[in-house]
Amino acid sequence: MSLRSALLALLSSGPMTGYDVVKQFSTSVGHVWHAPDSQIYPELRRMHSEGLLSSRPVPWGSRGATKTEYSITPDGERALRHWQNEPEGYVRERDAAHLRAAYFEWAAPGAAATQLRAHIEHFRDQRAQALEQIAAIENRTSRTLARRLAANPEDQWERISRFKVFAYEGQVARADQEIAWAKRGLRLLEELGELDGPDESG
Repeated sequence: MSLRSALLALLSSGPMTGYDVVKQFSTSVGHVWHAPDSQIYPELRRMHSEGLLSSRPVPWGSRGATKTEYSITPDGERALRHWQNEPEGYVRERDAAHLRAAYFEWAAPGAAATQLRAHIEHFRDQRAQALEQIAAIENRTSRTLARRLAANPEDQWERISRFKVFAYEGQVARADQEIAWAKRGLRLLEELGELDGPDESG
């Protein structure tokens, strides 16, 4: 997957200014594909120059200023469908946390436990965010989902919503696995007599 695939997916719900793309990116696809604002704006311009997006000026403010509004083009829709219809090309992961864990014997006393507790907190936060997204989709309180549903026939709404829930359920499952792994690491440190104080990770 690339950033442009995520942007095409987001813009498939309807036209948006660059500002709106950034805002909605952070509350929707940004949960599964992180990208800073500094990458999004240049990518939108590149996609426009390649014909994947069209643009038009829209009013902004009260002094005659304008912003650029982007829309997906037929070429952009074809690129989006091609991305969806081609199998994902998996690559070997760069997993910093598990690499570090493989060499905990080099860690200073307490450092390994600190790292594992931070890992647990990170994935607890990720899990909570994913559950919030699931709730917003199921309760129909997600603005991003509402925009997408409005752009599609009603007989597609359940299909669209359930695919979104399915994606976030994957994040919950991954977070649960990483939390369980880090807790096993803390138990291992305890067995080795290297745990700095009682384990309060829950």
